[in-house]
Amino acid sequence: MLETLAGRIDALTGGRGTREIKRFIKFGVVGASGFLVDFAILNLLLFWAGLPPWLANTCSFAVAVTNTFTWNRLWTFPESRQRPVSRQLGQFFIVNLVGLGINQLAFLGSHALVWQRLFAPALAWNLAKATASGIALFWNFSANRLWTWRGL
Repeated sequence: MLETLAGRIDALTGGRGTREIKRFIKFGVVGASGFLVDFAILNLLLFWAGLPPWLANTCSFAVAVTNTFTWNRLWTFPESRQRPVSRQLGQFFIVNLVGLGINQLAFLGSHALVWQRLFAPALAWNLAKATASGIALFWNFSANRLWTWRGL
């Protein structure tokens, strides 16, 4: 199935489809590391430090974005190191600022509308975070691929 998808994407992208699938997989691995960082910090700030959920989510998201920028620059798009880091970081930050808005809406919204009605607080907040992260993933990859990592 993956080969068929890669073949179709290759046909549409002039042979770059397989490379894009590999990049998406790497982006996903990097995202998973960011996801773990995000969850760990969210839980520390929410349940140990007692921060309000929106602030804990903002802080954990910011740390995760820093983690993912670093690993995407070094591993997913290594050729990007030929470009100025300040410009890429600025672009990545802007994209992820929009991503934070998407994440925050999905985090608070899914918690209020779904998860808090079904589960205890700790599990409900973590399910809300998983929902938000899954939704924001597609925006973050697409926008960063088209702008921050364009031409690579």
